[in-house]
Amino acid sequence: MRIDFKLAAVALVLLGSVACRQDMQDQPKYIPLRPSGFFADGRSARPQPEGTIARGHLNDDALFYTGKGADGKFADLFPFPVTKEVIERGQNRFNVYCSPCHSRLGDGDGMIPRRGFRRPPSYHTDQVRQQPAGYFFDVVTNGFGAMQGYAAQVPPRDRWAMVAYIRALQLSRNATLSDVPPEARPQLEQGGAK
Repeated sequence: MRIDFKLAAVALVLLGSVACRQDMQDQPKYIPLRPSGFFADGRSARPQPEGTIARGHLNDDALFYTGKGADGKFADLFPFPVTKEVIERGQNRFNVYCSPCHSRLGDGDGMIPRRGFRRPPSYHTDQVRQQPAGYFFDVVTNGFGAMQGYAAQVPPRDRWAMVAYIRALQLSRNATLSDVPPEARPQLEQGGAK
């Protein structure tokens, strides 16, 4: 009889441990991208409301994260001073992320369109040159047309640096010698610039 008692105790412990399992897997929750009967569109993943700013990124002026001013329109200013270092960082990031399609000159003739893919617009057309800086930030962040957004790969400060470099490309295409500061002109004149 003693053997049966031990066997019954082991069976009871095993049965109790299996029957009482209460893990996080048993709690009610939505699993990403699974269907839901709760919402009318059947999706459990909800789109972010317009103007949402990630926690920890809210500051007095959302320009840094959205490219838009307080009025909700694209701003034509930068959220921090544009220095030589910012332009150089922007050039570096531009060459990594943008030049495969837009080319290093920003004319839309990068290696990707040369291989037969859709050609992006040139940064040097009047229509594109007239866009505010916040517009370019928004396109780099969220994408446009066939272009993907780079918010996940490129931090906001680097996206603004890329916009600053795009502006430098646009200015350089249409610059004249009179646009160059007088103290820098001798360097250009020695190189044959007129």
